[in-house]
Amino acid sequence: MVDILWLLVCSGLVFLMQTGFMCLESGLTRAKNSINVAVKNFVDFGISASLFWAFGYALMFGTTYRGWFGTTGFFVTIDGNASLAAFFLFQTMFCGTATTIVSGAVAERMRFQAYLLVACLTSGLIYPLFGHWAWGLSVPGFRQGWLGHLGFSDFAGSTVVHSVGGWIALATLLIIGSREGRFPKDGPPQKIHGSNLQLSVLGTMLLWMGWLGFNGGSTLHLTEQVARIVVHTVLAGVAGMMTAL
Repeated sequence: MVDILWLLVCSGLVFLMQTGFMCLESGLTRAKNSINVAVKNFVDFGISASLFWAFGYALMFGTTYRGWFGTTGFFVTIDGNASLAAFFLFQTMFCGTATTIVSGAVAERMRFQAYLLVACLTSGLIYPLFGHWAWGLSVPGFRQGWLGHLGFSDFAGSTVVHSVGGWIALATLLIIGSREGRFPKDGPPQKIHGSNLQLSVLGTMLLWMGWLGFNGGSTLHLTEQVARIVVHTVLAGVAGMMTAL
C-alpha cells in the first residue's frame, strides 16, 4: 500500500507540470495568443489521457509482438487492481507531459485544430510505440522491446518522454517555420516579448516541483533510492539556474 500511495502522490506532482507548462508558455507569448496556448495545454491532457486509456497503454505495456508493440490491455480495466490503477495513472501523466511539450514549441504559429491532430498522433501512436521499444518494466505480460534488448536504458523518461516530445516539436517547426514577424526579410531579427513574465516564472517553479514526482516516482516503489533521486533532481535544477545566471 505504501508503494501505491507513493505512485499516487507522484502522479499528482507530475500532473502539476501540466499547470507549469501552461503558465510558462502563456506567460512567454503575446497577450493576444496567451489564451490559445493555455487552452491547448488544457485540452491536450484530455486527449492524451483518453487515447492512452483506450489503446496507448496497450501499445506500450501490452504483451509484446516481437518487441515492436503491445497487443493486450486495450481499454484498461482497473477495477480490483489497485497496483495497476496507480501504475496506469502515473504513466498517463508521463504521456500527457510528452504531448504538451509540443505546445510550447509551436506557440503562436499553429492553428488549434492542427495542434489537436498532432496531440492525437503523439499520445495515441508515437509515444506509446517508442515507449514499448525502450522500457522494460515490471508489468504483467510485458517484455522488453527491441531497444531494451539492445541495452538501451532510460530511467525517468529523458528520451522516451522529453526527447520524443522535442523531436516531434522540431519536425513540426520545420514545416510551419518561425513566428510571423520574428525574422523580417528587410531587417534584423525582432524580439517578441512575453505578456506575463511573473506567470512564466511561476510555471518554471511548478515544473521544478513536478520533477520531484517525475523522477522520484520512476522507481515505482518507495525505496531508499528515492531520497537520493529527489536531492539530485533539486541540485540539477539549481545547477542549471546558476549556470544560466
